[in-house]
Amino acid sequence: MGLVGPTLMAHGTREQQQRHLTPLLRGDEVWCQLFSEPGAGSDLASLATRAIRDGDEWIVNGQKVWTSSAQHADFGILLTRTDPDAAKHGGITYFIVDMRTPGIEVRPLVQAQGVAHFNEVFLSDVRIPAANMVGDENGGWTVARTTMRNESAMISGGGQATTFATVLSTARRCGRTDDPIVRQELAKVWGNEQILRYLSMRTQTAVMTGRRELAVHGSLLKNFFTRSFTHRGTLGVHLEGAEGMLDADAEGAGFWQYQCINQFAPRIGGGTEEVHRNNLAEQVLGLPREPTSDHDVPWSQSRRA
Repeated sequence: MGLVGPTLMAHGTREQQQRHLTPLLRGDEVWCQLFSEPGAGSDLASLATRAIRDGDEWIVNGQKVWTSSAQHADFGILLTRTDPDAAKHGGITYFIVDMRTPGIEVRPLVQAQGVAHFNEVFLSDVRIPAANMVGDENGGWTVARTTMRNESAMISGGGQATTFATVLSTARRCGRTDDPIVRQELAKVWGNEQILRYLSMRTQTAVMTGRRELAVHGSLLKNFFTRSFTHRGTLGVHLEGAEGMLDADAEGAGFWQYQCINQFAPRIGGGTEEVHRNNLAEQVLGLPREPTSDHDVPWSQSRRA
């Protein structure tokens, strides 16, 4: 609902909206995001998954990675390279893909915590109807920007297990609430939680009233959230003292150990912190773009990982 819904509302055809939005809202259909690639992470526009037109269909070949919940998804939003001779931002097309289409293989990626939330997705001669194109051919970057803006807001606004109440409860169980340094850190957790709450409310109000210019930039929300999330996770382990090194045998059955390791997923997912700092520098502060040698170079002639 946070990524696909707003994108289809802004760029989808009437048929796409009628087919997908209601089941999406009801929770009848699950979606995944097929954007990142092994050679195109932070530089998403350099993606190499190819789509070639064949009559009323497109044939897609390539690989995606870090795809959340692909193993459960009914549909995916997919970015492909449709014009290799255009500059990297200009030759991308955005599709809806049925994840049950022949040629799609999902392989789990086991994370440090032992869970497999992310996946690799391989696409081999996958046929997608031309009617599943969202936006214009080779205009997918514009559509993708809508998705990514909403992704930043979604990551920073989602419900979290590591709230101030959770941290405070751990501090009390461990008998740490009389420590003045711990009390200062608890105050920081509470303050960050309130700041993020009001920043999110400001953005929601701006969108609902149509005054989007007053919305807080998604990159600011995302980076503020990830920093505070990291602080809560490491503080939780610190509160447990030496016992915090015991993982599942620690106080709380390993809850804070899991959260501490999990901090890297939101810091990387949806664009790294460094990418979002660049966004803020260029789009909010008006600073010059980061120097690049391939911005206007045809993708086929650019250097890639």
